[in-house]
Amino acid sequence: MSKYKNLLSIAIISACFLLIINFGLRSSLGFFLKPISDTFGYGREIFALSLALQNLCWGLFQPLAGAYCDKFGIRKTVFFGSVLYALGLFITANADGVFDLHIGAGIFVGMGIAGTGLGVVLPVMARMVRPERRAFALGLGTAAGSAGQFLLIPVAQSFLSVYGWQTALLIMAIGAFSMILFSAPIAEENSSESAQIESPDQTLKEALKEAFSHTHYWLLIAGFFVCGFQLAFITVHMPSYLADMGFDGSVAAISLSLIGLFNIFGSLIAGQMSGIYSKKWLLGYIYLARAIAIVIFLVFPISIFSIYCFSIVTGFLWLATVPPTSGLVAQMFGLKYMATLYGFVFLNHQIGSFFGVWLGGYYFDQTGSYNQIWWAAAIIATITAIIHIFIDERPIARIRQKKSS
Repeated sequence: MSKYKNLLSIAIISACFLLIINFGLRSSLGFFLKPISDTFGYGREIFALSLALQNLCWGLFQPLAGAYCDKFGIRKTVFFGSVLYALGLFITANADGVFDLHIGAGIFVGMGIAGTGLGVVLPVMARMVRPERRAFALGLGTAAGSAGQFLLIPVAQSFLSVYGWQTALLIMAIGAFSMILFSAPIAEENSSESAQIESPDQTLKEALKEAFSHTHYWLLIAGFFVCGFQLAFITVHMPSYLADMGFDGSVAAISLSLIGLFNIFGSLIAGQMSGIYSKKWLLGYIYLARAIAIVIFLVFPISIFSIYCFSIVTGFLWLATVPPTSGLVAQMFGLKYMATLYGFVFLNHQIGSFFGVWLGGYYFDQTGSYNQIWWAAAIIATITAIIHIFIDERPIARIRQKKSS
């Protein structure tokens, strides 16, 4: 038993390190928006579109990566994801035009993130632990991604300042390839007995049909759109937004690092609370709090103090949506195909990310301001908070009947 616990601990720690690298590298790419745009003489819409394509491809390939992981395991999935991630960064570093930027930073990096990120790692972590520890495991994995943002953004920003954007991206490509090492110790088997009880004979096709005929699954999908819109817009455009306001690049680095730091606590708290309180109401409160934070940030005069306060509050709410959202998928439909079903929820998150990143660049080039997108983010967050009131978070009838029999 002691040996099993040690192996489980190593597997959990390895999964967390994998997410630290995945999320940290991705979160750093917003700092490359201005230097790459300046190098090629493009408006910000061009590389913003590359990063928007990245988010879209991440979402489009997430269900496929989840299905591949459910069928063949986490190690093979992470291997291919790491190779694509590193290749995308390498192509971007050697880009000589728009096409290379879109292929490298957009398509390949997006596919790589899908194969190495939360969408495949969290379901595996959920299956490794007993049901009463599941919410905590989901929070821990999400917090690890936040730690990556806190730890790696300053490092990437330093590389960018010292070596230039091409060399910095090549160094990051080596980091992406190293994720293969952390997939090796991750447990492949389902240690949670409930995974087999919930859907022992169900096929993937049956699971998809069941989920897509469930109205409340669609409500969850619709709500996650806003999360992606806000997070991607802030991650990519916050450095440029603050530079336009006259702040040094270090302010943006500290801002995003604070978001990552406080999201560690926010994710852990959200994971803990998801195991105690209603997940749909928790999500509603998180989205409403995000809307209020954005409005206050826009209404009051901007200063270093207001930037850091906004970053701290936003950090608590940043990925706090992930444990209750992924937990709802597991709670409604069980664990067997969680990676696939969460992948489709996450797809809509990434469609939101695409629009958040692209529209941020588009409206800036058209108006010279990000204000329209900031206000849009606040409005749709309020609407999303209302949507979650109508979600029925009970397990579907099939699971309720099996547990009662």
